[in-house]
Order: sequence, then structure tokens, then C-alpha cells
Amino acid sequence: MKKLIGIISISMLVFMLAACNSGKNSNQEDEMPEMLDVALEVQETADVNEEVPFKATVTQGDEKVSDADEVVFEVWEEGKKEEGEMIDSVNHKDGTYEAKKAFDHDGMFTVQVHVTARGLHTMPKKSVTVGEGVQDENTHSDHEEGDHEHGDHEHGNHSEDFSMHFMKPESIEKGKNTEFIVHLQDHDQPLEKARVRYEIWNDEISDKHEWVDASETKAGEYSGTHAFNEAGLYSVKIHVQNDEGLHEHEEYEVEVK
Repeated sequence: MKKLIGIISISMLVFMLAACNSGKNSNQEDEMPEMLDVALEVQETADVNEEVPFKATVTQGDEKVSDADEVVFEVWEEGKKEEGEMIDSVNHKDGTYEAKKAFDHDGMFTVQVHVTARGLHTMPKKSVTVGEGVQDENTHSDHEEGDHEHGDHEHGNHSEDFSMHFMKPESIEKGKNTEFIVHLQDHDQPLEKARVRYEIWNDEISDKHEWVDASETKAGEYSGTHAFNEAGLYSVKIHVQNDEGLHEHEEYEVEVK
């Protein structure tokens, strides 16, 4: 009898220890990784043709992130985001990433850095005034043209702090599933629980527009897959909405081979 009680006691002790360890492992798995912190440094004003340095310092907690997967600076003139350019950074292996650009005319420009590291993505931005900047009349005209070209923009609310970064696939083959990923931010924070849809079409092939619903795979990251039946140049418009009335969209082109 005593032997039986001893066996039961030992079994219960082993079970309790296993449960404790399981709980610890579960808590560790549930812990979210620390967010990336990106300090973007861009001077507020510059002369025409002056070389302007861009610097991003990337940290995660107290650690400097020297192994980012991608750090790219996107630069565009106010009202002309679709004409912007991407500038690769130089990694100094100390958590800092730099690039530079000279602006050849007056204007208001936005510099946004896209940082992808350790499964996370963030994209702060700043503005720089070059030369005399831009007159209000021209800015107003640019916005009017943009609203005309993207007619459904007027049906939703817009946030000046909203940012979208489409991870354009490097290559797309017809007949194969292609994953589309977009990162969204609002007020420098991941935009969560949004409704994101990819609208895809090629007017030369068909007048039909296909829609792909995206799923939020992590905070602010939305993924969807689509298989193209024919090769060609396709338009991909990303629609973003949420319960607060936000409605944004941006259009891109992808080539299918």
C-alpha cells in the first residue's frame, strides 16, 4: 500500500512539474517581440542641388539592429507620390543606415524610410522644404488632379499620417500563386484590424477586375495570394478601410511573365 501511495505521489509531482514547464513555455511563446524603434534624421530645409543626408537609427529595446533585412528611403514631392523614388541605404553595421539625395528644384518633399527587420516592419517619415518650397496654388492643383485620377478617394476619410508600403514581388510567373504583402501604418503605429483588398486587372486581356481579400498576418501586415492566368502588365490597386471611416488606396503595376 505504501509503495502504491509513493508511486502515486511521484506521478503527481512529475505531472505538476511538467505542467509548470508547459506554462512557462506557453508564456514565452505568447510574448510579443519588442517593436522596432526607428529614429529618422532629415534636415527640415535645404537649398536646391544641395546634397541632403538621410539617416535612420534602428533599435529593438536596448539593442542596436545592425542586421535589418531591408532599409530603403522613399522620396516624393508633395502631391506626386506615384512619381517617387526608392533609394537603397548603406548599412554601417552599428544600427545606423544612411543615404543621400540632391533635389534639383524648389518644392515640399517627403522622406519615408521603410525598415524590415526580425519579422517586423516600420516606416516613419519626415518632410523637407527645398528652396522656396511650393506655393499653395500649385499644391491645391496637385491635390485636385490626384482626386480626379483616383475618383473613389473622395468617398472616404484620409489621414495625413497614413502610410502604405507594398512589398512588390520580385518576379511573378503565370499559373503560380503569388503572395502580395502590404504594410500599413497610421500615426507611426501599425494599422490593425483594417479591411484590405487587392483589386487586380489588365484592360488589354479582360475588362473583368478580380478582387483578393487580404488577411492580417501580424500587426499592420496584410497578405493575399493570386494566380495570374496570362502574362502581361497588370494594375494592382490596394484598398484600405477601417471602422473609423478611413478609406485609402494606392495603385501599382506588376509584370507577369
